[in-house]
Amino acid sequence: MTFRAAWKLCWFLLEVGVVAIDYFFTTAFVSTKNKRRARAAWLHRAARRHIRIYSCEYSSSGPIPKSGLLVSNHLSYMDILVIAAITPVVFVSKSEVRGWPVIGWLTALAGTVFIVRERRTAVGPVNQEIEAALDDGVLVVVFPEGTSTNGSELLPFRSPLLEPVTHGDHPVSVGFLHYELDDGDPANEVCYWGNHTFFPHAVNLLGKKRIRGKMTFGTYQRKTDDRKELAKDLREAVLKLKPGN
Repeated sequence: MTFRAAWKLCWFLLEVGVVAIDYFFTTAFVSTKNKRRARAAWLHRAARRHIRIYSCEYSSSGPIPKSGLLVSNHLSYMDILVIAAITPVVFVSKSEVRGWPVIGWLTALAGTVFIVRERRTAVGPVNQEIEAALDDGVLVVVFPEGTSTNGSELLPFRSPLLEPVTHGDHPVSVGFLHYELDDGDPANEVCYWGNHTFFPHAVNLLGKKRIRGKMTFGTYQRKTDDRKELAKDLREAVLKLKPGN
């Protein structure tokens, strides 16, 4: 572990204490009616604090969505910090994240909707939670690829978690995120995929001089109520936002 990574790890743990205190005084006792909005606002503040630890410069282009469903590609756990630092959101995430040290606790506080990917019966309750969040006016982020990649391709989108927007009038937005790294390869050192292990990957990333995360947002007009057709259309819409396309 480099000196830079070691002191940044200490900084990370210090910030955990700061955002925990922030949660207690601003969010813990908020009424159920306003809880999701309060949690999204807390995550927004926490992400802006923690993203500095990674020396990550984040930027966005296009209209930043404020509510509805945001569909994006997925590259890394850094996606959470970049998107949440840009705007208040609620994420839908795999249940394994909940078991990660510290990170799992923070994501749970943020109101993340967790899904057990191996259980098809889990989709129904998760979609109910997504719909409830949409009804509360919160921006919900879904990564329909179902896993993170190295960014070389955009995987086919899975359709089950798109069910809540096949009906009703909730807006749908699309986003494409990519990273640049001054002293390394973003495909293997920022993107978290394949056989990477969380702690070594995170420590290596903490040792980097500067990361740049760039998010491009786009609007989307729903053309179909068919979930599988919607997944194909959204994938094409996200792909069009990729730099160079």
